[in-house]
Amino acid sequence: MEPLDTLLAARWQMALSLGFHIIFACIGMVMPFFMAAAHRRWLRTGEAVYRELARRWAYGVAIFFAVGAVSGTVLSFELGMLWPRFMEIAGPIFGLPFALEGTAFFLEAIALGLYLYGWDRLPPRVHWAAGVVVGLAGVFSGIFVVAANAWMNSPAGFAWVDGQATDIDPVAAMFNAAWPWQALHMTLAAFVATGFAVAGLHAVLLLRRPGHPLHRAALRIALPFAVVAAFLQPISGDLSARDVARRQPEKLAAMEALFETQTRAPLLIGGLPDVEAQEVRYALELPGLLSFLAFADVDAEVQGLEDFPRELWPPVVVTHLAFQVMVGIGFFLMG
Repeated sequence: MEPLDTLLAARWQMALSLGFHIIFACIGMVMPFFMAAAHRRWLRTGEAVYRELARRWAYGVAIFFAVGAVSGTVLSFELGMLWPRFMEIAGPIFGLPFALEGTAFFLEAIALGLYLYGWDRLPPRVHWAAGVVVGLAGVFSGIFVVAANAWMNSPAGFAWVDGQATDIDPVAAMFNAAWPWQALHMTLAAFVATGFAVAGLHAVLLLRRPGHPLHRAALRIALPFAVVAAFLQPISGDLSARDVARRQPEKLAAMEALFETQTRAPLLIGGLPDVEAQEVRYALELPGLLSFLAFADVDAEVQGLEDFPRELWPPVVVTHLAFQVMVGIGFFLMG
C-alpha cells in the first residue's frame, strides 16, 4: 500500500475535524433559541413543564458549547499547522471575521453563564434575554466563520502584485460576493438539522411514554422551527447555486456531473458519473431544467467540465453524489 500523500492527509484531517465540529456548531447556533422559546412560554403561561424543558435544554446547550469550543480550537491550530503558507498570505486578509467570531464566542460564553446561573437570581425578563443573546451570538459566530469560507470561494479585498497581497481591505474581504448566500444557506441548514434532530428525539421518547407533557412541549417548539427552515432552505439553495454558476462554473459542472457544455442543459436526478467515459449512468434527466435553475433561462448555455483543464476538475463522483444526497435529504425533510 502506497503511503498517503501529505497534501491528501492534511485534507483528510481537516475534513474530519470540520465534520466533527460542525455538528456541535449547528447545535450551538440553534438550541439556545429552543431554550429561550421554552423559557418565554413559561413566562407567558406559567406552565411548569416549559420551565423544566428550558432548564434541561440549557444543560445540553452548555455541554455542546464546551465540546464545540474545544473542537473549534483544534481547527484554529490546524489552519496554522496544516496550511502555514496559506494562512501567512490569507490571514491578514480575512482575519476580521475570525476576530469577530472570537468576540461573538466570548459574548455567547458570558450570556450562557448568566443564563445557567441566573435561575431565581436574575429578573425573569433579563434572564430570558440572556438566553436569547446566547442564540444570537451563536448565529453570528457561525456567520462570521462562513464569511472566511466564502472568501475562499470569492476572494476579495486585496490586490495581488508581484506575488504579494497588497491594498488589503478586510471589510471588503469579509463582505465578499459569496458570503450572503453561504451564510443564509448555512444558518437555515443548522435550523433544519437541529430542529428535526431534536423533534425526532422527543418524538421517539414520546412513543415510549405516550402523553408525556415535556416531550409534547418539546415537539411543539422544535418542529415549527425545523419545518419553516426546511421550506426556506431550497430558496436559499437556489440563490447559492446561481451564484456558483456565475462565479465557479467548474464547481457547478462537477455538482451536476455535466461533462459537455450545452444549451438546455438537463438537471440530473441520481446517476453515477463515469469520469473516464465522461458520462453519467442510471440518471433521470429533466431537459433544460439545469439551464433554467442556473440562469433563469431554459435555453441558456451551461459550461461543462470539458471547458476546464483536467487538473482543475473537482472530484466529480464524490461531489455529484454528495450534492445529490444533500438535495434528496432536503426534499425528504420538506415532505
